[in-house]
Amino acid sequence: FFAARAFPSNSDTMAEKIESVQTFGKKKNSIAVAYVKKGKGLLKVNGNPIELLMPETLRYKIFEPVLLIGTEKFKDVDIRVRVRGGGNTSQVYAVRQAIAKGIVAYYQKYVDEQSKREIKDTLVQYDRSLLVADPRRCEPKKFGGRGARARFQKSYR
Repeated sequence: FFAARAFPSNSDTMAEKIESVQTFGKKKNSIAVAYVKKGKGLLKVNGNPIELLMPETLRYKIFEPVLLIGTEKFKDVDIRVRVRGGGNTSQVYAVRQAIAKGIVAYYQKYVDEQSKREIKDTLVQYDRSLLVADPRRCEPKKFGGRGARARFQKSYR
């Protein structure tokens, strides 16, 4: 019974392995996941091209990793980023971190160690937060006041 059925061999299904890495960036409550794979220089955030991202002033923050490393390093990879949570600014910082970490991870895994080290040194020299997450989080509110640290005014009568 089993001998008659044709099972696909493991070598057939694994023949076309896609060169891809997944990285994340975090800032406050925003989390961005970047999917970097071999391609033709596509750069999208939540399905939209990076050039259409609003607000315009923060768009340059997302372009920082691309401008620092140079467009020739990005021309043979596609980067798709999904981002959720937080506000505009923290989402932008999470996206730029995910892109930077993604390109470093891709070069480490599929290109060579030397070019990965060059990219990493360039990014860290410009801004450490491009590769290292900011651990600061919002402190929870406590009783006896209107915030995490502020207390209600004391009154004796």
